[in-house]
Amino acid sequence: MFFDFFLVLVVISVIMLWILFLDSILSCIYRIRLIFTNETPTVMCVCVHADMEATEEQRRQLEEQVERLLSGQGSEVTWCDLGLEQSKPASLRKTVTYIVCAVIFNEKEEVLMVQEAKQDCYKQWYLPAGRVEVGESLEEALRREVKEEAGLDCEPVSLVLIQEQGPQWIRFIFLANVTGGSLKSLLAADKKSLQASWWDRQSVLPLRGRDILRLIECGLKYRQDPGHPATLPVDLSHRHVVQRLVLVFTGAEGRVWILLVRDPALHLPTAAAVKTHAVTWAANMVVRDAVPSAYCDHDVHTLGAFSLQHNGRQHGKTDGVCFNTLVALTPDHVRHNEDGEKVERPETGRPPPVENPRYVWHQVQGQTLREKLLEKTRNTSILPVHSLY
Repeated sequence: MFFDFFLVLVVISVIMLWILFLDSILSCIYRIRLIFTNETPTVMCVCVHADMEATEEQRRQLEEQVERLLSGQGSEVTWCDLGLEQSKPASLRKTVTYIVCAVIFNEKEEVLMVQEAKQDCYKQWYLPAGRVEVGESLEEALRREVKEEAGLDCEPVSLVLIQEQGPQWIRFIFLANVTGGSLKSLLAADKKSLQASWWDRQSVLPLRGRDILRLIECGLKYRQDPGHPATLPVDLSHRHVVQRLVLVFTGAEGRVWILLVRDPALHLPTAAAVKTHAVTWAANMVVRDAVPSAYCDHDVHTLGAFSLQHNGRQHGKTDGVCFNTLVALTPDHVRHNEDGEKVERPETGRPPPVENPRYVWHQVQGQTLREKLLEKTRNTSILPVHSLY
């Protein structure tokens, strides 16, 4: 009799699993159809406001987390919602390469340059830069490279720019100050560099690459008038290169919504970077997953990073980076009908309805947070992240 009862439980469990599996398949097919047919969903799967489902405490905690990220702090990444199946764990020298680059000025606003010793760019000049080594933090790598190539001790002031070509190549450009040491001369030439010198940016100098001119300009601009708060890496470990999104939609009368993931607890969406796309493509992945039929009618802008999180002490386990980014979803006011003709899009002042029940829009309640988000979306006063694809 016990065996019969146990057998019934097993059969019921198998049936329930099949039902859940089929429901998941049908949901995926539905979303794919919406993407390729550009249809409008007949049913709004989730209401625009999280207010009916999230408790007051959950909303408060979520807005506090966003406040912390806006101030340049970090936060543990507990879940990754998209992209893991297409992403490999970050491992220096295998799946990722991180470059640190120092922009350092003296009191005359001359920039520190080093003369290359490598055969393919022998005697040409470049900013102090190099690869992050196994077990290093980004700041440790920066100090080491400046010491080895220029003979000077330095202290990073802030990141001024991040450049990337997907998760496999990311360059972190720091503004830094000299704290000691002595300028490297030809007498100390080695395989790292021949010498270092201060460049007035006017005299002729054979450069290894003109790409550094933009980096120098970014450093000088930040030194003279910081466009964003000082931003240095937060010491938190990650296994993958991921983008955590504060994805906002702004409406009339200063209203702001943030896209959230419901399960297993209300949180900001996080997506892993994939090798075939820019790191910032993660934002597009999230929008396509949440509002597939509205994806083609909206622009997805990664405006920059509030902060980034990196540890790097355990090779292959903590080599990842988390970019905490601000992403704006804005309507494309011109759309096309079936004949390809342009049709003006009416203003609704509200975010597109989510079609995937995993997601929900939360209307920001805190006035201070709302004003900060509006200010940053308008002035983009955050660390720029540029894709070189």
